[in-house]
Amino acid sequence: MISGAQFQNEIDLIIKNAVREDIGDGDYSSLACISSKVKGQAQLLVKDNGIIAGIDFAKQVFKSIDTDIEINTLLNDGDQVENGDIAFTVIGSSQSILKAERLVLNAMQRMSAIATKTHDFVKQLKGTKTQILDTRKTTPGIRALEKWAVKIGGGTNHRFALYDMIMLKDNHIDFAGGIPQAIQKTQDYLKNHHLNLKIIVEARSLEEVEMILKQDGVYRILLDNFNYKDTKKAVELIGEKCYTESSGGITLETAKHYANCGVDFISSGALTHSVYNMDMSLKAI
Repeated sequence: MISGAQFQNEIDLIIKNAVREDIGDGDYSSLACISSKVKGQAQLLVKDNGIIAGIDFAKQVFKSIDTDIEINTLLNDGDQVENGDIAFTVIGSSQSILKAERLVLNAMQRMSAIATKTHDFVKQLKGTKTQILDTRKTTPGIRALEKWAVKIGGGTNHRFALYDMIMLKDNHIDFAGGIPQAIQKTQDYLKNHHLNLKIIVEARSLEEVEMILKQDGVYRILLDNFNYKDTKKAVELIGEKCYTESSGGITLETAKHYANCGVDFISSGALTHSVYNMDMSLKAI
């Protein structure tokens, strides 16, 4: 995974681009009717149930807009919330609060939805060794926020992007000429370019699992769209040789069944691409 400094740089870029997109050369609605000297106070009102996420991000947004804004947090990222809870209050320039309002709400509503869905998967997997992973199936431009929300919900981040882990999937394998060729070429490339990256290889059948196991240096085998029976067989074949991951249309209802097959990880794109935003608002008080 990327470093903390790299991750923070991604967050900074998201804020900078979002401010550019939303404010441009001025919030004319506020400039037209509110004096720059007016001070105001607002609160973040939760209007739904679930896991809240994005409070730390909201702090960064407010401070990027106006360093004089005061934020008083009443909840923390990862807290269970109910309709009517207050996450934080902000005090400062009314114009500044209004500039930040939509960016804060858009981010927190989506992040909280992702954290809540992730938390639901974590609860389903309780009592097993299996961890829930996110994927690269994220909203372009805000991947860092969505992966941050997964961690807040108790999940584990998969690779951040194409550059921090090797994943040889069906198309890579087919274009490379087969599993042995794809793995060997990858290992040669990493060695020649002095790169230290973990290698994950996708298997589409038990026969492909056996082919992967004949190669050295594989960190994890991705069992793609396996049924329960074949997943169990694959886990037995792999043993302690490398980690295992189940993927492919796994839902809250089926996750525990795959976990009971003994896999180390389950990855689900639904954590980030199939959520309904948590309802919340920023209200003047």
